[in-house]
Amino acid sequence: MKTQVKICGVTNVADALAAAAAGADMIGLMFYEQSPRHITLATAVEISRALPPFVLRVGVFVNPDEALVARALGECGLSLLQFHGDEDSDFCTQFGLMSLKALRVRDAESLNQLEQFHTDAFLLDAYSKSGLGGTGEPFNWELAVAARRFGKPIFLAGGLTPENVAAAVQQVQPFAVDVSSGVESAPGKKDAAKMRAFIQAVRGA
Repeated sequence: MKTQVKICGVTNVADALAAAAAGADMIGLMFYEQSPRHITLATAVEISRALPPFVLRVGVFVNPDEALVARALGECGLSLLQFHGDEDSDFCTQFGLMSLKALRVRDAESLNQLEQFHTDAFLLDAYSKSGLGGTGEPFNWELAVAARRFGKPIFLAGGLTPENVAAAVQQVQPFAVDVSSGVESAPGKKDAAKMRAFIQAVRGA
């Protein structure tokens, strides 16, 4: 099975359509207000309606109210819920939709947190003191290989670019790769050429 590509932090219809045209399998819609890639529910609905049906819509949340998740689920046609905060397993799995728990990886010991979650998949991102993702920094991919022992699909994130993603796919063999800042011209503004190059590198790997 080919490695899936998720373009995260899409903020407008034009970038979403460019990502779909480049071959993205998933689009990440950011509902975390402190993120430079945050969008309103209305914008998320607009993006979702513009996308072709074969592109999955992923709602990205950080410690959200249940009501926000439910509204996004109902109005945006979400396919997958991604939780990037301090949510526990019960919170992540209560909405009746596939769920993805993000973990910021510091070391091998930090992987033990994955045992606490019964989500459908895990997203592994680089640890940073300053943020919850979008750091643009990779982590030790051997830790992502080790995380496969938990038996869940792995989404690999953290510092991926068109230049390094092929090596990441070859080493980790993840279910999906997740990119945000690595295909941007500015925070929240995707670069169509970088998205094409990124996806071509994944397919070529």
